[in-house]
Amino acid sequence: MTPMHVVLVIAGVSCAFAWTASLITGDTSWVDRLWSIVPVIYVWVFAVAARIDNIRLDVMALLVTVWGIRLTFNFARKGGYSGLEDYRWQVLRDAMRPWQFQLFNFFFIVLYQNFLLVLIALPAYSAYQHRDTPSGALDTVLTLGFLLCTIGETIADQQQWDFQSWKHREIDAGRSPNERFVTSGLFRLSRHPNYFFELAQWWIIYFLGAVAAQGFLQWTVIGPVLLTLLFIGSTNFTEKISKSRYPEYALYQRRVSPIIPWFPRSRINEIQIVDLDQRIE
Repeated sequence: MTPMHVVLVIAGVSCAFAWTASLITGDTSWVDRLWSIVPVIYVWVFAVAARIDNIRLDVMALLVTVWGIRLTFNFARKGGYSGLEDYRWQVLRDAMRPWQFQLFNFFFIVLYQNFLLVLIALPAYSAYQHRDTPSGALDTVLTLGFLLCTIGETIADQQQWDFQSWKHREIDAGRSPNERFVTSGLFRLSRHPNYFFELAQWWIIYFLGAVAAQGFLQWTVIGPVLLTLLFIGSTNFTEKISKSRYPEYALYQRRVSPIIPWFPRSRINEIQIVDLDQRIE
């Protein structure tokens, strides 16, 4: 089989496993548990097909492996592999009829997300097809950019972890936390800095494949584009839940950029915006 055939077979097995497991356990987070694993396998399939003898492909495989290790660790320490389902799926389950949710589970959670995990790894296919293209300075710049994004995402995840740990300690001690969601550190510049760095990493993987193909407009761009759209939709849905739990989250939304880190609005501007909203209402 060609490496592409191998990837598609693995993707099919992943879909069958995730769907069957979700029906047996009633837990729809199985694709979440595969999320940090299967893209690593896909990229290594192409690297191995090139006999681990192409610098660009080998670097791409190592970078995605670093990405997978970091994400797996963060997912595991939050209980992702201990039967803890993503809380957003329960919100959707409550809003749908059982048969509607099962269709959503099969077509979106299982099929679409697994399909997306294949697509974001396919820049490695471009690098495999054009493995005679020599590596150069741009590969080095992109590699360093990926590693910097990994550091950024690690910091964001740790800041979120530290805040949530502190919050739960306060609640366990019978105290009411003076802040109910993290707004400091990188979260002062972006409401979802981890999303920003995650997206940047996969756009960099795309550009590495495009460098190999010697053209920045490649069909494999569909992977990072669809991933970006998924994250935008996920951001909107997650923040809708956050606003329903924490009314003050609306002020945070007005002041801080949603994904791309940027300077926050000043408190004065925030007050002006609130006053304007109240006048309109």
